[in-house]
Amino acid sequence: MKTRLCLYDTTLRDGQQTQDVQFSTEEKQQIARALDDLGVDYIEGGWPGANPTDNAFFDAAPKTTAKMTAFGMTKRPGMSAQNDDVLAAVLNAGTNSVCIVGKTHEFHVKTALGITLDENLVLLRDSIAHIVASGREALFDAEHFFDGYKANPDYAIACLQTVRDAGARWIVLCDTNGGTLPAEVGRITGEVIAAGIPGESLGIHTHDDTENAVACTLAAVDAGARQIQGTLNGLGERCGNANLTALIPILLLKEPYASTYDIGVSKNALKGLTRTSRMLDEILNRVPKKQAGFVGSSAFAHKAGLHASAILKDPSTYEHVDPALVGNTRIIPMSNQAGQSNLRRRLTEAGLEVPKGDPALGRILEEVKAREAMGYAYDTAQASFELLARDALGQMPELFEVKRYRVTVERRKNKHNQMVSLSEAVVVVKVDGEKRMSVSDSMDEIGGDRGPVNALAKALAKDLGKYSALIEDMRLVDFKVRITQGGTEAVTRVIIDSEDGQGRRWSTVGVSANIVDASFEALLDAIRWKLVRDTKE
Repeated sequence: MKTRLCLYDTTLRDGQQTQDVQFSTEEKQQIARALDDLGVDYIEGGWPGANPTDNAFFDAAPKTTAKMTAFGMTKRPGMSAQNDDVLAAVLNAGTNSVCIVGKTHEFHVKTALGITLDENLVLLRDSIAHIVASGREALFDAEHFFDGYKANPDYAIACLQTVRDAGARWIVLCDTNGGTLPAEVGRITGEVIAAGIPGESLGIHTHDDTENAVACTLAAVDAGARQIQGTLNGLGERCGNANLTALIPILLLKEPYASTYDIGVSKNALKGLTRTSRMLDEILNRVPKKQAGFVGSSAFAHKAGLHASAILKDPSTYEHVDPALVGNTRIIPMSNQAGQSNLRRRLTEAGLEVPKGDPALGRILEEVKAREAMGYAYDTAQASFELLARDALGQMPELFEVKRYRVTVERRKNKHNQMVSLSEAVVVVKVDGEKRMSVSDSMDEIGGDRGPVNALAKALAKDLGKYSALIEDMRLVDFKVRITQGGTEAVTRVIIDSEDGQGRRWSTVGVSANIVDASFEALLDAIRWKLVRDTKE
């Protein structure tokens, strides 16, 4: 029989401490529902009383199978638990589970709290006892535990034993500064269990300051800890927390964990992991990390021709798990390192069947390599590669033709006597033999200038005749510019990432000495790729 591991997510509280991250109440609700669908056991909703957003969230928290948990701190010195308004605010959130953080490092007790070690034990005891007396499940985050244990192991253990005797269900060992390494985490966790704190009541909370948070978490599990705290995409203060999007698939798919532990996340739910990870990045308005394990867009990308050839024969040659298990996809990008096996695989994924030995393969390869020498990058812009290949194979449909375009940028004073910019674009296209001219500016809803590329995109999308409806759900989600050569020979490469209402995401590339021309080329490819896909279906 498998041993149960408990997953405790703190994205909505500890994750919100990430620099430049601030969730709205609605966003916290959306994330909570996604976490519940994934199958975590606890969702730490925030710190009630700390800010209006967290208060509003607990007032309207979604109904979840996971235990919604309020977070706070122990009562303050000099007052009773019953009269501490900060502790009262946490209990007033109305959750059945309450997690509080307290000191277990003598340095912090004496310096930060300014009380004696014995007074801190009373503070811990009374706080946990008050939560239990209110009929709630009590969890205790032992702040700075590993540093405290190394400084004074007897006192650190005494803190844990105090909260256990007071009725704490879970006692979580926190590597608050993130500096403890995996071997030490494993050793100390084992010593805590040997000192009388059972592993069935023990959790682990690590930070990623040495990029070891996942490894430290696994070391604690190996030593006997049975609750894991972490965040989606490793969000968290400073360098982040243990990343659940890595830990969950490791525990479900990797031995000895897969056959030893049950984490409550089903194999079917695991298929939604990549979607959940990218949903969070979308909420944060940031580009997903391509190299992220399991869920990154490059996690299963095989660029070298040798690798792609082996992948064609057996994916396990260069993949440690099937990408479909975590909802991700295999990518065979095109680049000047590509061989024909790589090319054929990429063409097949694009729905283009070309037999082995077809002369067109050589032509496409030569074209890719020649264009990459000019500054194009098809390993990151696979939609543009597909269009290039379709053109070489005579399979690119006639869609529309851009006859001309113009863009201007004006700097002027507004009615408040402030200098502002305004970009305007004119685009003339030919669709079904008819010329159409569209004009647009780059003004957003609040009167800000979104730039010349935005103006061009809006003008181009304004009237494409019969194709206009097909691109209504399309939007640009990332725009990257790189200068590929220096000095007077400088060439600009623009990569555009686009997304549509079907959840598809694709990348296109444009290259020119002129950044507007490079951007417009990438934009045209983005629209053409969507039209090719949607008119086929």
